[in-house]
Amino acid sequence: MEEKPISPLHKVSRIISDFFNPLISLIIFFVYLSFHEYNLKQALSHFLPILLIVIIPIVTWIFYNVKTGKYTNMDVSNRIQRKTLYIFIGICVILYLSYTYLKSGRFDFVMLFILILLLALQISNYFIKSSMHTAFNIFVATLFFNIETYMGIIWLFIAGLVGITRIILKRHTTKEVILGAFIAFLVSFLYLYCNIQFRT
Repeated sequence: MEEKPISPLHKVSRIISDFFNPLISLIIFFVYLSFHEYNLKQALSHFLPILLIVIIPIVTWIFYNVKTGKYTNMDVSNRIQRKTLYIFIGICVILYLSYTYLKSGRFDFVMLFILILLLALQISNYFIKSSMHTAFNIFVATLFFNIETYMGIIWLFIAGLVGITRIILKRHTTKEVILGAFIAFLVSFLYLYCNIQFRT
């Protein structure tokens, strides 16, 4: 039996979905933030701990679990497999929050809300596998919006595209994408509200 050829729409969807996965979207934001807010030395000082404590361990964890067969794919699409991923990401974020608190005497506000978003997605995962790709890209749009309005609008458009690609690739149902978006909008609203209350 011949395999059905992959359509151009499917190929484009895979490229968009793979490129704008939660980790890459967050890396783009943190690099942008670092160089937007600081000089080169300060930017490296801000970004390197995120890279070493959060990003590299998570990528290594996913890669190792895919290689050993514990995770089906790099997206960790399986709802059961996601539980250990959420726990590991949570540990990395808590370690980073502890590091920044010990270093500066305060918690990293953005990372704190990433942890809240992660916790909300973990809770929803017990009932329905909400789209992590969609949720994180909406939250990244909010983070960008807080710095540059036009960047936030661009990234919100990207988040919408990513949500559509997840449905096209059959990684999520429409319901799962909508739930991921709903959770992200709630956490984003809370982030913006707290940012106004505590930063002004």
